[in-house]
Amino acid sequence: MTKWFTLTLLLLVQTFLFGQSTYQVAVLKYNGGGDYYANPTAVPNLVKQANKELNADIDSEVPYVEVGSPLLYTYPFVHMTGHGNVVFSNAERENLRNYLLAGGFLHIDDNYGMDEFIRPEIKKVFPNQKLIELPFEHPIFHEQHDFNGLPKIHEHDDKRPQALGIIIEGRLALLYTYESDLGDGWEDPSVHNDPVRKHEQALKMGINILSFSLLKGGYE
Repeated sequence: MTKWFTLTLLLLVQTFLFGQSTYQVAVLKYNGGGDYYANPTAVPNLVKQANKELNADIDSEVPYVEVGSPLLYTYPFVHMTGHGNVVFSNAERENLRNYLLAGGFLHIDDNYGMDEFIRPEIKKVFPNQKLIELPFEHPIFHEQHDFNGLPKIHEHDDKRPQALGIIIEGRLALLYTYESDLGDGWEDPSVHNDPVRKHEQALKMGINILSFSLLKGGYE
């Protein structure tokens, strides 16, 4: 059943990307006090770049979707960010788990300060799965642009950036980018005064993530 849902979603997404219909990506709204609304220009800028570079037809409006909402299933790609606490209820965990098992994709980007809260929640969503670090040869780093691992956009604690994932039946369903700050890099350059190169690096890696998750359904 899971594979059927995954393949169906993938076919629909491919049709939407290159057909006449549009679809949306969303940002995850969660409880706990963390600022889920951080980086408001980030995903819209990524969508704009994807429409230009991939000839996609993604709706420019990027809504927020609550983690426990049935509307979650209408978005093939959901982005999550923030600096602080994250709390999922049991019902929200179940909804998110089922969404990911059904073929959905969640990209979590630590905006600095989220790590200690999100890792336990990921473990509760998938208690029998481990976050594994994606090797440099993973196709997500080479989908549209070549990277030698995750780019470092902002420096915080002098830690190396990591791309971590939950893989379900051979499919990357959840991507957690840590110590990179991709979302900051996607924002309007004037927000963080990032160099042009950092902005471009962040967007290119974002294009890789969108392309890999949507066009390939998360499969290598």
